[in-house]
Amino acid sequence: MTRTRSARIALLATVFVCAACGLVYELALVALGSYLIGDTVGQASIVVSLMVFAMGMGALLAKPLQRRAAAAFAAVELVLALLGGLSVLLLYAAFAWLSLYTPALIAMALVLGTLIGAEIPLLMEMLQRIRRQEAGSAVADLFAADYVGALLGGLAFPFVLLPLFGQIEGALAVGMVNAVAGLGLVLTVFGTELGRRAKAVLIGSAVVVGGVLAGAYVMAEDFEVTARQALYADPVVHAERTPYQEIVLTESVTLAGTSDVRLFLNGDLQFSSVDEYRYHEAMVHPAMSGPHSRVLVLGGGDGLGLREVLRHPDVERVTLVELDPAMVDLARTEPRLTSLNRNAFADPRVAVRTEDAFTWLRGAADRYDVIIVDMPDADSTATAKLYSLEFYGLVERALAPGGRMVVQSGSPYFAPNAFWCVENTLRAAGLKTVPYEVSVPAFGEWGFHLAARGSAPALALPPGMPLRSLDPATLAAATVFPPDRRNPGDLAVSTLMDPIILRYAREEWTNY
Repeated sequence: MTRTRSARIALLATVFVCAACGLVYELALVALGSYLIGDTVGQASIVVSLMVFAMGMGALLAKPLQRRAAAAFAAVELVLALLGGLSVLLLYAAFAWLSLYTPALIAMALVLGTLIGAEIPLLMEMLQRIRRQEAGSAVADLFAADYVGALLGGLAFPFVLLPLFGQIEGALAVGMVNAVAGLGLVLTVFGTELGRRAKAVLIGSAVVVGGVLAGAYVMAEDFEVTARQALYADPVVHAERTPYQEIVLTESVTLAGTSDVRLFLNGDLQFSSVDEYRYHEAMVHPAMSGPHSRVLVLGGGDGLGLREVLRHPDVERVTLVELDPAMVDLARTEPRLTSLNRNAFADPRVAVRTEDAFTWLRGAADRYDVIIVDMPDADSTATAKLYSLEFYGLVERALAPGGRMVVQSGSPYFAPNAFWCVENTLRAAGLKTVPYEVSVPAFGEWGFHLAARGSAPALALPPGMPLRSLDPATLAAATVFPPDRRNPGDLAVSTLMDPIILRYAREEWTNY
């Protein structure tokens, strides 16, 4: 009786561990897609739906294997450990070198789901061989261990594996645990059911799987550096993956000695040091041509917009709200960035809040003369909420009487519907707007919206402020859009529940 009890505990413990590993593989695919593609909801939908479907197919395919359940389970776990452990590495390689990320993701989700689905029928047969019991009780025991294990895997992935190991090494480590758990159960509890040849094949296979995973773990850092560099034209001088995004700095130097430093967030270019002044001058100074003693900057963690704000000596206080503390730390300490932002974060007038801007605004009590909304483009579900009617309503509430706000609004040339959707949404929030565009060679034509309550704000420059890329004449011309890029007037308003701007942006940017 004691031996039977120990065998059941060992099997249920293995169910627990394997369930945790399976959920980690699933979450790893979702997280990788959100980093590389940026569409968290879309990636989650693809991965979860395909894996659940494949799990059903795997359960059916496992039916003929139940006669040799123990050996089949060990084989399934070794293959699952190998592919699950290598899944992030293989998909990253497909993205970096082959441009086949989505087909590779679909194939990986189907294969992993099939293998995970095959586990339960085999484990059910193995549980009944230890001690026969009613089907309902056996299912309850098995699924209780499975679901609790899934809870462990779901919590361990974001709070333990990602911070301690990162995505590639974390998946590899889980693959090793998966292999040990599956093979260990079969050899210790069901070893008498295996012939010598079967044992030798399984042990030999386990050695190969362990060797591949261990070798990949050792080489993971070099692989990631090489794969990352393949994504960028210029040498990568800094890269880190934070809980929010991947931050990459590149730098190239011409034969004449001109340096071009570029910042990428999740693969999207944020600025080029060669022409970033054109973007930041156009965004900041028209909004500052009025009262500007109290300024709020939402986003802009690189400090370049902050640099332009601080050029005004009569600014008394600047609050910058940036989600990712790692971005602010980099802008404070990285010599290439501090040279560009002129150590803006060291200015005593600056207060930094590392919070989600939407959440922070809901609790904000102060009012600001100028609000600068310098957010990444609305190309993901995470950023689309920052272009919503609800968000602009919160921003409007934070404006002081007579205050002005400016919103970076993407490209009116490459994504005109997304650009004009911003204007329609600002107007729906009760603001009057003035759209304008400037040329930023690294981006192309880029646009902004200046907004205020009551009447449309005058588009002007602060007197006595020398600028490299703007003067009154060029700013006046910036409000003129060609006929094929003007507001069609019938675009929907973007809201939290219907982020239409996300669809506009995706449809339009895919054409370029």
